[in-house]
Amino acid sequence: MANTEQSKKRARQSEAKYAVNKARRSRIRTYVRKVEEAIASGDAAAAAEALKNAQPELARGVTKGVMHKNTASRKVSRLASRVKALAVKA
Repeated sequence: MANTEQSKKRARQSEAKYAVNKARRSRIRTYVRKVEEAIASGDAAAAAEALKNAQPELARGVTKGVMHKNTASRKVSRLASRVKALAVKA
């Protein structure tokens, strides 16, 4: 438990930052899920549009420190390849 004023303040800041980061992660997951749902439905146009909307969210997660740069890059790459395969198949 925090005892000093400084440690109490750091605990408050940590709680606030945790809430913000949790919301950001949730938002990113939502955008990624929308892409995956569009891929599952087989709609290439919707999947491409969803991917276009998800990419900036993933990039924003990197700049805000919610996820690592390589993680976001890997997710975008894998989603893009799946969307591309869906477009070729259609």
